[in-house]
Amino acid sequence: MTTSDSIRSQHDRALSELLLSLPEVQAVNQKLALHEAQGHLGVRRRLLSTSVRMSSAMAPGLNRTARQCMDILGVDMPVELYAYSSPHFNAACVKPESGRLFIMFSSSLLDSFDDEELRFVMGHELGHFVYGHHDIPVGYMLKGQPPVSPSLALQLTSWSRYAEISADRAGALCTQNFDAVARSLFKLASGVTSTVVRFNLKDFLQQIDDMQMTDDLVGASSSAEDWFMTHPFSPLRVKALQMFHQSEYMKKDGVNSATLELGLESIMALMEPSYLESKTDAALSMRHLLFAGTLLVANANGSISKAEIEAFEKFFGKNEFRDDFNLERLRADLSTRIDTVNKYNSLPKRMQVLKDLCVMARAEGKANHPEIVVLKEIATRLEVPGFFVDQLLSVNTELD
Repeated sequence: MTTSDSIRSQHDRALSELLLSLPEVQAVNQKLALHEAQGHLGVRRRLLSTSVRMSSAMAPGLNRTARQCMDILGVDMPVELYAYSSPHFNAACVKPESGRLFIMFSSSLLDSFDDEELRFVMGHELGHFVYGHHDIPVGYMLKGQPPVSPSLALQLTSWSRYAEISADRAGALCTQNFDAVARSLFKLASGVTSTVVRFNLKDFLQQIDDMQMTDDLVGASSSAEDWFMTHPFSPLRVKALQMFHQSEYMKKDGVNSATLELGLESIMALMEPSYLESKTDAALSMRHLLFAGTLLVANANGSISKAEIEAFEKFFGKNEFRDDFNLERLRADLSTRIDTVNKYNSLPKRMQVLKDLCVMARAEGKANHPEIVVLKEIATRLEVPGFFVDQLLSVNTELD
């Protein structure tokens, strides 16, 4: 059975646990808790004084949608819905107070979104509550004084993007209507609801291909500005949700969760610094394994071909291959490198390294048996299923 917990992005879960363990985050949460305990104006009081409470009598459909979404996501507590005047499309689930949950909608959003589109927005906002996203005060920390370190800022913004993906999945689970989900994100991205513009999903998603093409031309995975955007670009979110709707969570014969998370990794890479460029310990461990692994895979037959050297230099730079690499030492050190990757990286990240190692195995067009043996040995130690290697290589698994 698909539950709200099972569909949560693995990246969201892992980064959330990491951030909540950091002293900097804990200190801010303690400060905010003290501020709240000192009797400052409560959330409900502010909402009652600045917004209109949408009772069941005033908005029966909206309240019915809220109860249905809460049942699907396993939320069991009183909820109050509020509308406030604004020309912008906005909604928010406010941190509970005195056992009540509050969801706010801008007037323009309520006027411009149909019932199914509002169901997605409702589920999305409830998803933030279900996954405890309010426990990480990302906005407060990124705008705070003194500013957080660049590395923590990247962690916060990266987590925030994956938190949006988790919330999107919660909204999709509530809606069960991909067209309505896509329309919602189109309206949020463009602000357009007029009949002058007709929504076209194919053209909307084409922006992702154009983003990738631009990145390939400039030779970078993303700009510095992209790294600090807390919300993923809407076409990316639609693409991620399109994959989610094709997964085992939404259809009986859908793709498995590991493949879904790897696909998400590829999509979000358009906004993330590549692990080949990042300076974090996690990224460094991945590069060290990629370095050793590409050489050991290439040498699986006892020699390294020109095509394999070219593949190696695509990762590490032109003329970075040397004939005097100590392959025996790299082989002896492989377990340590893998252990370090496992320590710092989630399963999708480990799968990403394995995916890049398969590039080396296919440098000459098709992976041979000795190369597959090395890849599956590395996969086993990375705790990645062996069939994933077969999927990446797309070869007959029988021996040559």
